[in-house]
Amino acid sequence: MKENYDKKMTELLKDLPKGTPLLLHSCCAPCSSACLETLKEHFQLTVFYYNPNIGDEAEYLKRKAEQIRFLKETGWAKLLDCDHDAAAFIGIVRGLEGEPERGRRCYRCYKLRLDAAAEAAKKNGFQWFCTTLTLSPYKNAEWLNELGQAAGERFGVHFLPSDFKKRLWAVPTGFLRVRLFEGGNGKAEAGKKSYFGIKFFRLLPLPRTVFFGDSYAPRLT
Repeated sequence: MKENYDKKMTELLKDLPKGTPLLLHSCCAPCSSACLETLKEHFQLTVFYYNPNIGDEAEYLKRKAEQIRFLKETGWAKLLDCDHDAAAFIGIVRGLEGEPERGRRCYRCYKLRLDAAAEAAKKNGFQWFCTTLTLSPYKNAEWLNELGQAAGERFGVHFLPSDFKKRLWAVPTGFLRVRLFEGGNGKAEAGKKSYFGIKFFRLLPLPRTVFFGDSYAPRLT
């Protein structure tokens, strides 16, 4: 029987003091929006934007700038800055370039980012860390939670389990928008998104979706 990581998070949130500092690893501003909206009533939040899997430097900087803009606009979290570190990603996936999506290359990418988040949490005095990656229907929530837990144990910090995609219907749709960065206008239809900026990525079919103009969330039925 699979673990219900969303239920585990709910139980933990009942006992944690409000305002506990948490470092949230963010894959992008759009995904962070729904996760931050869920967590902001419980934690003092700082976003850690560490994504060496973004292949192009200009694309990385564009996405990072959008993350910074979003945090300034909402005031929901501070930002812990870091370098792009694209060489780290290339190093850990060498030989796996032809692997299918959700395979060994993705597993190593998850581990790289969660290890970095746990290490950053430890170095900066956070007792808790988490990741936005479980929001995505493309990502393996079981792997992410197992790797996050292992990273937390290795660096001596607590990992907050999650499966944020299960909460998409519990937060206002205004912050579930998925802005596209192609052309910098953020207005393309989400259903036509074909470039995620991720090196070696090949688009997979999304689960059935419901659209809100330029916003969407996976329909979980």
